[in-house]
Amino acid sequence: MIPVNVENAYLQMQNEKESNARSYPRHFPLVISKAKGMVVTDVEGRQYYDCLSGAGTLALGHNHQVVIRAIEDVLDKQIPLHTLDLATPLKIEFMQEIFSILPEGLRDTAKIQFCGPTGADAVEAAIKLVKNATGGKSILAFQGGYHGSTQATMSMSGNLDKKQHLQSLLPDVHFLPFPYEYRCPFGIGRGETARISARYIENVLDDCESGIAAPCGMILETVQGEGGSIPADIEWLREIRRITAERGIPLIIDEVQTGIGRTGKMFSFEHAEIVPDVMISSKAIGGGLPMSVVIYKQELDQWNPGAHTGTFRGNQLAMATGLATLKYMKSNRVLENVEQRSRQFFAYLNGLKTKYVEIGDVRGRGLMIGVEMVNPAGPKDQLGHYPPFGKLASLVQERCFKNGLIIEVGGRHSAVMRFLPPLTVTEHEATEVLYIFEKSVEEAIGML
Repeated sequence: MIPVNVENAYLQMQNEKESNARSYPRHFPLVISKAKGMVVTDVEGRQYYDCLSGAGTLALGHNHQVVIRAIEDVLDKQIPLHTLDLATPLKIEFMQEIFSILPEGLRDTAKIQFCGPTGADAVEAAIKLVKNATGGKSILAFQGGYHGSTQATMSMSGNLDKKQHLQSLLPDVHFLPFPYEYRCPFGIGRGETARISARYIENVLDDCESGIAAPCGMILETVQGEGGSIPADIEWLREIRRITAERGIPLIIDEVQTGIGRTGKMFSFEHAEIVPDVMISSKAIGGGLPMSVVIYKQELDQWNPGAHTGTFRGNQLAMATGLATLKYMKSNRVLENVEQRSRQFFAYLNGLKTKYVEIGDVRGRGLMIGVEMVNPAGPKDQLGHYPPFGKLASLVQERCFKNGLIIEVGGRHSAVMRFLPPLTVTEHEATEVLYIFEKSVEEAIGML
């Protein structure tokens, strides 16, 4: 029997010895002993539904059997664990599987660059790629976007808190208005946000007095994750693709969190039936293990050998688990489950929106869902919406944890509850998650 105080002892040691930059333990004070599917168990036997999924990394949930078998197979065959960028049969098979899921227009002519284990490293590689190929200077990014926590990727992200005290951020990054309909950056809304955003961007790119030097590329998320699960309008995405293509500006789509089925398509840009020039993938593409890649049109492949390297770019375990995950998703209709469970989540959450005035907006795409909490005691903005309510979101998160649900917050003022369940979440599990969430919302409101 585990002593009652063992978890506190572990947590105390973590608090004393781990960096002050740690984040998740501040919201979820638990010590995990085991995990299976979407359930994690702490050292004292308490169980939690995990709607964080390693920030979207665990497409099949914790310790899925095909992932475990893939790891065991690598070890049994004595495949080298790390090979830098040298070839192995496993690596070639993984590459072929990745190319097989790409849309037409990219599948047959794409090139791939294996990067270090984080999405941020792949983002930096993508920027190097387009700078080298175009000779352009400026990078076009979007308000509310998030691309990583390195100096360069943070420079291209909207969040001010994390970069407020940093020196020497990447220069020539210019931020454009994202079509956030609920909090329209133009103060108009009424379904006009996306159209005005596209027209504004087109005008900026054609204005000889815009102040923006020749762009080397534009980087965007089709659904802003850390920004609050904000989906881009589909027609807006098509317009952005047209605008960039006509002006020879490489379009870089950051699929780190949205990719590998998260939105109901293998890649989120497929909803708009567009093809980017560059695509960044990480998180789920490694099947739960560290992996990131840049996939791009071959005409951009103009950089020199060694232009972007990384010790762990030959992570064979991640290639094995990534390959197993992709094959499993195709043969077991996982994308169909994403669509079904997405409808279940949205139907229930929109029902809660009509019941609780404190729920201002329900949005997202697939199983990347956000619920924005608002303060009905605050003044309405010019669109008639109450202000974001970070305090309530924090209370809801706290109550969810007490009730057995791990859920992240994000967005402006950390007021958005973010659902990122495994893509294999069952109808029963989704029902349980939604029940706990509603109970926690009611409890949190009662605590104000």
